[in-house]
Amino acid sequence: MDKTTNEALSKVPEVTLIFWIVKIAATTLGETAGDAVSMSMNLGYLVGTVIFGAIFLVAVAAQIKTPGFRASLYWATIIATTTVGTTLADFATRSLGIGYLGGSLLLLVLLAGSLAFWQWSLGSVSISSIRSPKAEGFYWMTIMFSQTLGTALGDWTADTADRGFMGAAIIFGSLLALVLAAYLWTRISRTTLFWTAFILTRPLGAVLGDLLDKPLSDGGLALSRYAASATLLAFIVATLVIFRQKAAKASAH
Repeated sequence: MDKTTNEALSKVPEVTLIFWIVKIAATTLGETAGDAVSMSMNLGYLVGTVIFGAIFLVAVAAQIKTPGFRASLYWATIIATTTVGTTLADFATRSLGIGYLGGSLLLLVLLAGSLAFWQWSLGSVSISSIRSPKAEGFYWMTIMFSQTLGTALGDWTADTADRGFMGAAIIFGSLLALVLAAYLWTRISRTTLFWTAFILTRPLGAVLGDLLDKPLSDGGLALSRYAASATLLAFIVATLVIFRQKAAKASAH
């Protein structure tokens, strides 16, 4: 394996328990931070999407250009996908009026299309196969679609399906537990399980974020979006400092 391959692969972290803890915290932060800009600052979903979309593009460009794995840059890019996913999903489902179910179905099609085209183009959607800027581009596009889908799906489960924020959190947490059980006790494709878990962490984070900052009358805890976002960001930074992440290992092919 040449130097270029090693450098490309070193930008993707190992998938460990810490990875999933930080991922859930990042998706929750994406919800509270996205709402803080679009709602608390009264900038609206469209302006919020433009702001976070620009940050997302800059972060992805920096991530692809960087020759080695940097945990801070990687997770900053993940957070950028969650914030733009929040405002974009809210814009589509509320401002465009297609509703949570319509938004979820549309984004599910986009996500499936991204994974299918990635598989067709490069032969694998495994994170250990990311060996080029093209593969990394597919990786971040797929992540962005999954984050946006998660927001719409979380809102649909909590509101339209009338499960509430806590009920929705239990549903998605239970589904993640089933994925973990499948990982431990079945031979289901690890790549399939990874993307399933990755997608499910987003609606979990979305409803947890709503639980933190929505009004008491809506079933939330009515915490400040700014305070919740700052606390989650501090937790993520502290976790990354205490638990140093390593790059994912390359596959043989």
